[in-house]
Amino acid sequence: MAEKIYTIKVIPGSKKNKIIKLNQNSLKIKLTAPPEKGKANKQLIEFLGKYFKIPKNNIEILAGQTNKTKIVKICI
Repeated sequence: MAEKIYTIKVIPGSKKNKIIKLNQNSLKIKLTAPPEKGKANKQLIEFLGKYFKIPKNNIEILAGQTNKTKIVKICI
């Protein structure tokens, strides 16, 4: 199983869930969930699981749980 580390800038409270910028190791993602009580983090994991077509347990937020910029490990 290959691991990939991404730096992800999250914009919570948006109208739609979508990736607005994609580089080799970084993403910028808009999410509809508010940035409270881990809702945006949970939605981020669900969104990335669907995007990469992998189970949610293959995605881990390594750093930035309370920040807009997160370091995320994805096992494909």
